Amino acid sequence: MSEIKSLDPTTVLQVEQLQVSFMHHGRETRAVDNISFKLHQGESIGIVGESGSGKSVTALSIMNLLNAPPAKINSGEIFFNSKKYGNTDLLKLPEQKLRSIRGNEIAMIFQEPMSSLNPVYTCGNQVDEAIQVHLNLNKAEAKEKTLELFREVKLPRPEKIYDAYPHEISGGQKQRVMISMAMSCNPSILIADEPTTALDVTVQANILRVMEGLRENHDASLIFISHDLGVIAEVADRIIVMYEGKIVEEGNVFKIFNNPEHPYTKGLLACRPRLDVQMKRLPTVSDFMTIGDSSGNGQKKHYKSIGEALLLNAELKKETIEKRLEVIQGGPILQVKNLTTTFPIHKGLFGKAKEEVVAVDDVSFDIYPGETVGLVGESGCGKTTLGRSIIRLVDPKAGQIIFNGQNIHELSGETLRQLRKKIQIIFQDPYSSLNPRQTVGNAIAEPLKIHEILTNKKEREARVYDLLEKVGLSPSHFHRYPHEFSGGQRQRICIARALATNPQFIICDESVSALDVSVQAQVLNLLNDLKKEFRFTNLFISHDLSVVKFMADRIFVMNDGRLVEMGYPDALFDRPKEAYTRNLIEAIPKGDVEDIRKAQLRRRLAYARKTLFQNE
Repeated sequence: MSEIKSLDPTTVLQVEQLQVSFMHHGRETRAVDNISFKLHQGESIGIVGESGSGKSVTALSIMNLLNAPPAKINSGEIFFNSKKYGNTDLLKLPEQKLRSIRGNEIAMIFQEPMSSLNPVYTCGNQVDEAIQVHLNLNKAEAKEKTLELFREVKLPRPEKIYDAYPHEISGGQKQRVMISMAMSCNPSILIADEPTTALDVTVQANILRVMEGLRENHDASLIFISHDLGVIAEVADRIIVMYEGKIVEEGNVFKIFNNPEHPYTKGLLACRPRLDVQMKRLPTVSDFMTIGDSSGNGQKKHYKSIGEALLLNAELKKETIEKRLEVIQGGPILQVKNLTTTFPIHKGLFGKAKEEVVAVDDVSFDIYPGETVGLVGESGCGKTTLGRSIIRLVDPKAGQIIFNGQNIHELSGETLRQLRKKIQIIFQDPYSSLNPRQTVGNAIAEPLKIHEILTNKKEREARVYDLLEKVGLSPSHFHRYPHEFSGGQRQRICIARALATNPQFIICDESVSALDVSVQAQVLNLLNDLKKEFRFTNLFISHDLSVVKFMADRIFVMNDGRLVEMGYPDALFDRPKEAYTRNLIEAIPKGDVEDIRKAQLRRRLAYARKTLFQNE
């Protein structure tokens, strides 16, 4: 048994030589490879890296939640300065003592709140339970503390959300409930594992402010895990960069952003869509990395610095203007006129709607052949409903949708089915839009079979092999199932399926929102390359204005079911007319030096005020 390490008074957690593996079909995969770091009292550490880099496994190891097959902690020590047990190695603590530390002294906010919250219990009951277990309060006292926490995390109508079930509240509200639960016992350490992934930029900004306030008020130390360095810059004092289970770079936030040393860190910084430069193509992590050739020697990719990557990929003003002039020649491919879509609510005894929610409210616009139009707005603004109304997955209440001279609203039966050959959609979650019992090859071939494209099975298979190669996959992937692929690969499969019928118009509905920024860059580049090759028109729906700015020829801003602003990207970003648009732009994590400096100063002033108050 190893000796308990003596920690200095300012250190609350020390990880030493941690190594974690997973066994799969008799093969061992090293997920975390001999990493070491410290966390100080009141400090915020950002752990950044792509999916599979070992970030979440590190967090779960700190909680000692990887103590059963297929996971195995091979070696290492995690020393924690516990209020109850003193300095202790969490990996050697008995399960009973660990249960009293988890949630009480070390709390964790997981990435997906819907899967973390129990759907059969109300939000209030779930937070109550944690409070009653750890703080020995009665039901009434626990409820009062829960409501107090709901107010602290700025949840609207706390009493109503206390009695609401998880499916009845928004994603941002669910995440705030999870934060309330994590902070309910005033933990020494809060671990936040991708807590803002796939949230709107405005909701994300609010969540980050809430977490910063809670850390200041409760004097907690924070481990914030993300794939996005821009988000990390908003909350972290120090950054740890992980790649393939190892820590490849570590330093304060200024050092990492101003002078990154490792090629992987440079790639992560460069692949984020930028607001200050219009890009023809996004640099990717692989553009900076050293790739081994067949002889085993390292072969350097061509970008040595972020500045070089940006310079070589920047789009000139002249190129932008030429592209716009080319797009607007001829008439529109799609005309939407006074479109209104509603959903019935509060059905009576015989199914009659008593009320209705107006999701799309008298919307009109044109889209031209070859154009990419970005549609942005917060969750619930109606953008997804608008996209689904165009393709008639949702039937509109009123208005016209004219595609190539045909009013889609008036079509039905075989005529509508034939039209869907020409209009395809790529959904947000590729896993839920693929049949888990169907091979990806058959999933891509299915539209060909339904629409009777090509004459026989052999020709359809050849077409699928070709599509797999075009989206950067291999023909050998034909016979694999969706669960055997990563999120980015599954999205490529969905893109290949959408392209199978050679459509004229593709709707991308939040198709990159849940992807790592590095994978996101690859998919965005792929969509632009395929657009040039297949010459389709694109409605690109997203809540992320920085992504839309990179992709779109024009941008439509949607709020409360209405289009509130339209314009070219540069004009809309430089001179937004609507306060709503300005709020969306301001909420984007920019990761520039001035923003980092302000965030750091804000945290230092808050700490100084608190220290002064405690000493008085």
